[in-house]
Amino acid sequence: MTPEQSPLGKSSTYTEQYDPTLLFPIARSNAREAIGIGARLPFFGTDIWNAYELSWLNTRGKPQIAVATFFVPADSPNIVESKSFKLYLGSFAQTAFESVENVRDTIKRDVSASCGATVSVHLATPHEFAKLKMEEFDGLSLDRLELDAHIYQPDASLLSAAHDEAPVEETLFSNLLKSNCPVTGQPDWGSVQIHYAGPQIDQASLLRYIISYRNHTGFHEQCVERIFVDIMKMCKPLKLAVYARYTRRGGLDINPFRTNYNSPMPDNLRLARQ
Repeated sequence: MTPEQSPLGKSSTYTEQYDPTLLFPIARSNAREAIGIGARLPFFGTDIWNAYELSWLNTRGKPQIAVATFFVPADSPNIVESKSFKLYLGSFAQTAFESVENVRDTIKRDVSASCGATVSVHLATPHEFAKLKMEEFDGLSLDRLELDAHIYQPDASLLSAAHDEAPVEETLFSNLLKSNCPVTGQPDWGSVQIHYAGPQIDQASLLRYIISYRNHTGFHEQCVERIFVDIMKMCKPLKLAVYARYTRRGGLDINPFRTNYNSPMPDNLRLARQ
């Protein structure tokens, strides 16, 4: 299935009765092949999805709400197209379930089947909402740099590193990541954090490279994987982790994480713009 065949960018009928057939899987393989990633992945990681518009009925007809978090393994064969995910979650609105555990297990079963791998699901109910905190990325901000930038399509040749100098280990981040939906052209706004060990990456070159995604069309997961591959190719770090957090659209935010070493899973604390 291709993005053009999905409900994205089309008029939709919004059903409020549970319907797992609304989920629309998209294979990861085509986008990966386009940037030279084969069956053997150069990274591992996860896609963290947060859904803020989940509601259903209890057996007495009273509405229930929760914030849902999904952990989709990066080696799953499919992603789920985001509008279909929203339509699917919306189909719970007028459907009665016996318990929050029943809702969670139903979602886990359906989304895992669509992704082709086991997806972890957590539902935060209202008594947990006060625990949902915010933070900002650790590391050194690239956005402090004053520079000219005129390239707005991804260009790996912008990247450079000091290959003849002593290696370093550092964490850098930028809030200037922007790409566009490959079907509707709507802007996707995000922040990206890069931790690496190896030849020191020229920070101005990295910021220009991040800015170069500004007119690029690609799903969030695909953009992060391209950033990972380009940095590995041009800068040759020994260790690399790329983590992006995108602002929500349709009550969903998507936060891909890719690494080539035993890096701890990032926390799922919202950034201010999320």
